[in-house]
Amino acid sequence: MNFLAHIYLSGENKLITIGNFVGDGVRGNTYKNYPREMQIGIQLHREIDTFTDAHPIFRRSTKRLHKPYSHYSGVIVDIFYDHFLAKNWKVYSDISLSDYVQDFYKSLNENFDSLPPRFKRLTPLMIEGNWLLSYATIDGIQLVLNGMNRRTKGLSKMNQATKELKMHYDAFENDFTEFFTELMDFSTRKRIEIEKLLSV
Repeated sequence: MNFLAHIYLSGENKLITIGNFVGDGVRGNTYKNYPREMQIGIQLHREIDTFTDAHPIFRRSTKRLHKPYSHYSGVIVDIFYDHFLAKNWKVYSDISLSDYVQDFYKSLNENFDSLPPRFKRLTPLMIEGNWLLSYATIDGIQLVLNGMNRRTKGLSKMNQATKELKMHYDAFENDFTEFFTELMDFSTRKRIEIEKLLSV
């Protein structure tokens, strides 16, 4: 899953949410260097990714993209799923998406010193571009994919993937809706397990 989903699936604790957000920037056992609640979020991030990558619905989505985008197809579907979460946000939260992401940006700034180096560089860009809110539109997703393509020096061709998003829009959205229900249940159970394990 991509940024917005990881944030949403973290529950109410702000440090757990930040840990889940930065999970890709923390390798191996170095998660133990972070505050205990962030450790929970980092471990939850890893559990969510493992569950997602192995899930047959997620794989069904990636299969539509595998031929043109090969091993980048999973990254693209992560971004597509964030689009559908943002687009259908009112289904999942009583708080407006705009208010929700502004509150998260405020939390990031308040805990900036605890962020891994990669996320200290990324956070100001995310806030300036209001990435999380932009996910709700296809134009916003296009900007994300453009950036990802630049990071791969143009090799991934991910900037072209909105073509497939539009072509299979309903199928991707149905996949997301079906999968996300299961993922929410899994994430809640797993977060409680990790909290108990780390005595929080």
